[in-house]
Amino acid sequence: MLDKFLPRKRVDSIYDIDLDSLWKTGVRGIITDLDNTLVGAKQRDATPLLADWLKQLKTKGFQVVIVSNNNRLRVSEFANPIKLPYIAHAKKPLGKAFRKALELMKLAPQEAVVIGDQLLTDVFGANRMGLNTVLVTPISLKDESVFTRFNRRIERYIFSKLKKRGLLIWDK
Repeated sequence: MLDKFLPRKRVDSIYDIDLDSLWKTGVRGIITDLDNTLVGAKQRDATPLLADWLKQLKTKGFQVVIVSNNNRLRVSEFANPIKLPYIAHAKKPLGKAFRKALELMKLAPQEAVVIGDQLLTDVFGANRMGLNTVLVTPISLKDESVFTRFNRRIERYIFSKLKKRGLLIWDK
């Protein structure tokens, strides 16, 4: 069961993801979390660096869908100006929103990667669906909701179990 919490890759930031390598492995779609993955939890707009990264994704041929547990207003105010499709109130780790994102992109699970900052929602949900996973270090731990802070405590416990079993291959 612990293997469902193990991301395929872990990076400090979305900008550390090797996009060429993803493409070579057959990944054509990116399902990404919003808060603390693309921007801080309270940040309203895409940064210039993020806008450039998203442009790079489109230039390389990737499709992108934001899948967030946050409310529609928060997600739409972020996604609409940068013209990204989104699914709000995703209820991750349940699979419905991941399936919907795959349908929007017309891709099979092995053709997509989920990028997120949480083990319990992003990684666990995606792994259960057979999706590739990339765990990023959260942009900022301040301004997180009470639920996310609770999840972070459970994550620390899971990380310790993964480390004890020799499955944790990074030091953070």
